[in-house]
Amino acid sequence: MAIGQGTFGGSGGGGQPVVLCQNLTKVFKDFWLRSRARAVENLSFEIQPREVFGLLGPNGSGKSTTIKLMLGLLKPTSGRIAVFGKSPFDVAVKRRIGYLPEESYLYQFLNARETLEYYAKLFELDYRTRQRRIDELIDMVGLTGAQFRPVRDYSKGMQRRIGIAQALINDPDFLILDEPTTGLDPVGTRQVKDLIIELGRRGKTILLSSHLLADVEDCVHRMIVLYGGQKREEGTCDSLLEERERTTIESDALDEETISEIDAVIRRRSGGTKSIYKVARPRQKLEEFFLDIVERARQQQAATSGATAGGPTASFLLGENTELQGSELIETLTKAPAEAVVSNVVKPVEATAAAPTGPDSDLIGSLTKAEAPKPAAAPVRSAPAAGSAAPAADVDEDVISRLMGDSEKPR
Repeated sequence: MAIGQGTFGGSGGGGQPVVLCQNLTKVFKDFWLRSRARAVENLSFEIQPREVFGLLGPNGSGKSTTIKLMLGLLKPTSGRIAVFGKSPFDVAVKRRIGYLPEESYLYQFLNARETLEYYAKLFELDYRTRQRRIDELIDMVGLTGAQFRPVRDYSKGMQRRIGIAQALINDPDFLILDEPTTGLDPVGTRQVKDLIIELGRRGKTILLSSHLLADVEDCVHRMIVLYGGQKREEGTCDSLLEERERTTIESDALDEETISEIDAVIRRRSGGTKSIYKVARPRQKLEEFFLDIVERARQQQAATSGATAGGPTASFLLGENTELQGSELIETLTKAPAEAVVSNVVKPVEATAAAPTGPDSDLIGSLTKAEAPKPAAAPVRSAPAAGSAAPAADVDEDVISRLMGDSEKPR
C-alpha cells in the first residue's frame, strides 16, 4: 500500500466543496479572435475539504490552465468555477490560498529571509508572526545555512525549496502545488511528499499537479487524469490502480520444493488453468536506498554547502499556537519580582546620598557644598515685529541699535 493510502477519510468530509468546476471551457484566441487552442473543454470536478487531490496529464493537457482559472488569473470562456463558494476573482478568497507555480519566479537579489519577509508583508502579517514563521519555514525546508545568500546563487532545487516556503507563509486553507518536486534531490522530494501527507492529516486541502506519477500515487487520495483538455478518468488510487486479474502473496523466503507444492495445489484447485506466474525476491526501492546513504553520511557529520534535509514541519502549519496571547503576556510581565525593580532604582540614590566618612570627609564636604557655576545669561533678543519671522541665530543687539540710530540722523 502506498504511503498516502488510507490516510484521508472518505472524499474529504463532505460539506461545501473547496473547488467546484462545472462544464469549464477555456479557448485561447489569436489577434483576429479566431480559436487558436482549446486548452480545457467541458471539464467538471469537485475538490472536497480536507482532501489531497491529484491533477494528472501529459504536457499540454490543460493542467496549468485549470489551475490559473482557479486562481482567477484567466477568465473561462464558458462554464462555472467557484473557490470556497465564491468567484476566483474575489480578492478575499486569495488570502486563503497558497500557490507554488511550476517555475519559481523569485527576486534574484534578495536572500531567503528577505524573500519570505516580502511575501509575508503582502499578507499583512505583523512583525512577530512574520519572524516566527520565517524561522520555522527556513528550518523546515533545510535552508538555515544558506538563508543569507542571494537567491541568484541558489541551485534550482534550493530555489524550489524557498518557493515551497513562500507558498506556506500565510498558512493557507487551500494549497496549490504545480510540479512541487521539480529540481529537488531525492531527500527534498521525500520531504515534500511527507509534508503533503502531514498537511492533509491536519485538515489542509491540497491540489497536487505533477508529471512524476510515483509522487502523486504516494500522496493523493483521489485524482483525475486529463488529456486534450478533457477528463478521461476520475477516482481514488485504489479504484484506478488495483489490478484485479492477479493476486500477490508475500511470505518469508521459500525453498524450491515448497514453491513446487504450492504451484501443484493451485493447478489442482483451478483445474490446470492457473499456476504461479512469477517468483521473485522483494527489492528495496532506490529512493529508500539513496535516503539511507544520505542519512549515514549525515550521522558522520559530512560537510555540505547545499541544502540540508530540513527540520520538522512548521508549528503554525500544524495548528500549534506558540505565541503568548495579550492577557498571558501581561500576566507574565506583572509576575516579575518587585525587588529587582526597587533595587535598580534605590541603590544608585543611596550611593549618592551616603555621607562620606574618614579623614577626608571635611574636604569632600567643602567641595560638594561649593556653589556650582551659574550658566551664562542668554543674550536678550528683541521681540520680532508683527508678521516678521523670528531671527534664526543670536544677534548683537547693540550693533543693531547703533546702526538704526545712525540711520535716523539727518543727512
